[in-house]
Amino acid sequence: MEFDYDLFVIGGGSGGVRAARMAAGYGARVGVAEEFRFGGTCVVRGCVPKKLMVYASAFSELFEDAEGYGWQVGPRSFDWSRFIAAKDAEIARLEAIYARNLDLAGCELHRCRAEVTGPHTVRLASHGHEVRARHILIATGGTPFVPDIPGAHHAITSNEIFDLPHLPARVAVVGGGYIACEFAGILNGLGARVTQLYRGEQILRGFDDDVRGHVAGLMRAKGIDLRTETDVARIDRAEDGLVLTLVDGARLAVDCVLYATGRVPNTAGLGLEKAGVALGPRGEVLVDRWSQTNVPSIFAVGDVTDRLALTPVAIREGAAFARTVFGGEPTAADHSDVPTAVFTQPEIGTVGLTEAEARREAEVEIYRSTFRPMFHTLSGRDERMLMKMVVRKSDRRVLGVHIVGHAAAEMIQLAGVAVKMGATKEDFDRTVAVHPTAAEELVTMRDPVA
Repeated sequence: MEFDYDLFVIGGGSGGVRAARMAAGYGARVGVAEEFRFGGTCVVRGCVPKKLMVYASAFSELFEDAEGYGWQVGPRSFDWSRFIAAKDAEIARLEAIYARNLDLAGCELHRCRAEVTGPHTVRLASHGHEVRARHILIATGGTPFVPDIPGAHHAITSNEIFDLPHLPARVAVVGGGYIACEFAGILNGLGARVTQLYRGEQILRGFDDDVRGHVAGLMRAKGIDLRTETDVARIDRAEDGLVLTLVDGARLAVDCVLYATGRVPNTAGLGLEKAGVALGPRGEVLVDRWSQTNVPSIFAVGDVTDRLALTPVAIREGAAFARTVFGGEPTAADHSDVPTAVFTQPEIGTVGLTEAEARREAEVEIYRSTFRPMFHTLSGRDERMLMKMVVRKSDRRVLGVHIVGHAAAEMIQLAGVAVKMGATKEDFDRTVAVHPTAAEELVTMRDPVA
């Protein structure tokens, strides 16, 4: 069979773009199809615009904190439309960079939907024709999940929140994961009255229990009406907004309902089943450690595989695929000890095992400290940071580090290097503290608390 491409990538997000550019660098003929906007979820309607929103929402507290430092801050207000315009301009700039970098690498771009029709064939919706590729890479990411309840069509998701025409005054955020908690903080900081509803007993399932409790307490202290062990039974349109009926019969009137109840792999309608590609129960593309499916010519990377849904992980998987298939250097992406951040307010930085996970594997010691950061000694804000370290007793190796507080994401990136290298508690202890900082707490915790 003659091939039009050595590689055809479906999906122009972080993982697909990295794989395409590297494969082209190895001399491969590469085609890339993207039906929405290059950059994927992270750049267009995920990490990047969300972080810009976090920055915008933080100013409400910073104005208050400034008074403690002698500043006189006058009347202030937030202009949603002005912020959205600035955000849109930045996203357009980044999208253009993604497309330009693919073009400069020699990739052929197709701004349309693509579907797999066989082990080596892809149909392009722009003209309905099939192209032939020696290898096909699925990198279509994930999509928000909304449960099937009466009135679910009245709700929005994290896809639509970035394009609302105005900031709603009353918002219900449904969900307890990192996306729900991040947007609850953002909307609260921008001035909306936020009620967060979660069916579980505590938010942020999968994170360390101390982190979960600490963040939940601070969210409530900031004015978020966080209700756990509850859920929405139905959503109805009312004259002045929406009315939620909860499972216990209670009713809640709001202007907007944001569902952040998880994401599912974006494989619907891609034709993968017809091509013989095996999918998992959530629709995820099943792959081996080399990101290869059961069809030898078809691979998949990123959130569509439901392994570890983080942008930097998708990039690593895309790079590993390109090295393996086109670089002659078999490489498997490493999914262990991946540092990550959650941009709640205050933010979370975490790497390695939680206390519960570590205790299932070994006997451990726990080092934990909560303290009022120096910034708030004059701001007057009653907000405490949390630092926690999980240490294996047998060899003193640090199995996990968990931080809640300002700049936690920046700190965990560097702590992640130490954890990945196998640092011991004594390695941390031998490191001289940088004073005065919050981060010095990581190297000054001396006595275990458990």
